[in-house]
Amino acid sequence: MTTVPPPAAPAPEPISPVQAAALRAGALPPVEQVRPGVWTIAVPFRGGVPDATLSYVVEGTDGSLTVVDPGWAADDDLTVLRAGLAAVGRSVDQVGLVVVTHLHADHLGAAAALRRASGARVVMHRLEVDALRREREDAAANDADIAGWGLPDELVAGVVAAWGSGRRIGLGRTAEPFADLLVEDGGMLPIPGRDVRALWTPGHTAGHLCLVDEGDGLLFTGDHVLPRINPGIGLGGRTATNPLGDYLASLARLDGYAHLEVCPGHEYRFRDVVTRARTLARHREERSRHVAEALDALTSPTLFEVASRVPFSGGIDSMSGFLLASALTQTAFHADLLGRSDEIRPA
Repeated sequence: MTTVPPPAAPAPEPISPVQAAALRAGALPPVEQVRPGVWTIAVPFRGGVPDATLSYVVEGTDGSLTVVDPGWAADDDLTVLRAGLAAVGRSVDQVGLVVVTHLHADHLGAAAALRRASGARVVMHRLEVDALRREREDAAANDADIAGWGLPDELVAGVVAAWGSGRRIGLGRTAEPFADLLVEDGGMLPIPGRDVRALWTPGHTAGHLCLVDEGDGLLFTGDHVLPRINPGIGLGGRTATNPLGDYLASLARLDGYAHLEVCPGHEYRFRDVVTRARTLARHREERSRHVAEALDALTSPTLFEVASRVPFSGGIDSMSGFLLASALTQTAFHADLLGRSDEIRPA
C-alpha cells in the first residue's frame, strides 16, 4: 500500500513585516528594534549566497553592547555592522561581548575582526572550539568515509573538496583563541543588567547554543530552528554521538518556550517555537521512514544507493559537493538511528 504523506505544515507567520518583505524581494532588511536596547542588523553572505545572517545587538545597563552572531566578514570588513550600529546611535567601540551560537562562517566569521576592532570577548560553547581545533583531523577522517560511500567517480573530487580534506568549516575566518569565554548549558551571559541564559542545543553542530532572555521574552535560536528552512544536521565536525538523535532531543528541549518571540539566525522573527520544532521533528521522522523503505527494498546497498531512493529536495542527481555530502551523511545518521547501519556495505 502506498502512503500519501501529509501536506507540509505552513511556515510560521512573521512578526516583522519588513524582514518578511525583504526576504520575498531578495533584499537586505533594514536595522530594526526588537525591544528597548535590542536590535537586529542583517549582515549579507559572501561568496554569492543570496541570504543574510540576522545579527542581534543587546545593550547592557552600563551602555556596553553584546553582539549575537556578528555574521560574515570578508577581509575583516565590518562596514555593514558599523553602519547598523551607527543607525541606532551606537558604535563598534561599545561592543564588549560577542556571542556565537555556532561555528559556521556566516555566524562566527566576523567575530575575530570585531574582537580586534573593539577589544570584545568572544563567547562560544567549548564543543565548537574543540571542533575548530580538530578541523584538519576531522576533514582527513572524512576522506576515508567518502571512499566507502559508493559515489560515482565523477562526483568524488567535488565531495572531497567540500566535505573531506579540502573542507574549512570556518572558511579561514577564525583566529586563535577562538573563544575568550566558554559557556555551558544553563550558563548566564555576562551582560550587565540582563539575564540571558545559554541553552545547549546540539544537532546542527555539536556545541550549538540558543539564548533565552525571559525578561524581554526572546529566544535567540541561531540555526537550530528557522521559520522556513529545515536546518542541516551534523555540520560542525565529527561527533561521538549521532547528531540526528541529538537534534531531535534538542528540539524537544524547546517545549517550555512557546511564550517567547523567536529571533532566528536567518529569515524573519516569529512566534511559537514549539509548533515549529515539532514540524521539524516530523520532517526528520518522515526522512527516517524513507531511509527504512530504501533499506527494505535493497540488498546490501552502498550509502549512495540508499540515498538515491530518499526524496531529497531536487533529488540526489541534482546534487554535488557539499549538498551531496550532507545528504549522504544525514542518510547515514538516519540508518544509525534506525539500528540498521550494518545493512549498508562500504563500497
